[in-house]
Amino acid sequence: MSITSSAVTPKPRVVIERRYRARPDEIWDLWTTKEGFESWWGPRGFRVEVHSLEARVGGALHYDMIADSPEHIEAMVRLGQPTRHETRGTFVIVDLHRRLAITHLIDFLPGVAAYESTMLVELFPSGPLTRMVVTLDPMHADQFTEMQKEGFISQLTKLDERFGVGAEPS
Repeated sequence: MSITSSAVTPKPRVVIERRYRARPDEIWDLWTTKEGFESWWGPRGFRVEVHSLEARVGGALHYDMIADSPEHIEAMVRLGQPTRHETRGTFVIVDLHRRLAITHLIDFLPGVAAYESTMLVELFPSGPLTRMVVTLDPMHADQFTEMQKEGFISQLTKLDERFGVGAEPS
């Protein structure tokens, strides 16, 4: 989990909410199975190939994030970045159909020391809908936290289209 010094004011976490016309178990499977995860993970223009997904406390999450649209491939090449990068995480909370947390190792940013970042996913059934609340640790810099938020919202549009409803009103 994140580590903050008592002498430094911690940066706020990013909280993103959605309501979907789906049961909690349907959403859960998208987070905890290879097929489910590969079906939606990654911002628009990217996809993933899962090598390992062990949805249990201490279980591994290992996948490659891959630019798969011509414009994203071109942008990555132009920026001197790889079009594919390996990502590793660990499941730290697994509470069936209710809560899960994954700690990712952020080790792919040039010039930035590797660090951990945790996301917490909570599912709340409400009649025919499920409210999903995702809480993301802040990144090392505000600019990257904003990019993380935008990327996460981009990938959630895939679920918005699949299940309907989408973003919570502010």
